[in-house]
Amino acid sequence: MQTVLDDGLKFIIGGTLFVLMSYFSKSKFLFLSGVITFIPVMTLINMRMQMKYMDLKEFRATEFNAVFGAVGAVVLILSVFILTNWFKPVYAAFIAAVLYIIYMLLCKHFL
Repeated sequence: MQTVLDDGLKFIIGGTLFVLMSYFSKSKFLFLSGVITFIPVMTLINMRMQMKYMDLKEFRATEFNAVFGAVGAVVLILSVFILTNWFKPVYAAFIAAVLYIIYMLLCKHFL
């Protein structure tokens, strides 16, 4: 019962933070800007929970994987940005998603 309450509380706090950051964003693309603002805050909250419930070895492995995930996000966003110079946005997003999947598979294979 306690975990259900904890999970519910985390959901409410996360949702409230998301709505507030979207609301106070200064971009005309309110949703996207709110998400971009929200990600670092949730990462810090997630890291705090990881430090609380993981030993050092698990924490280091999780953070190591998070670095490659973050680089993957940059690969995805940068690919879409660059590919829209040559392709329609739908095709650029599809090609970028394929590149992201290849990146993640290569990271999984080599790491």
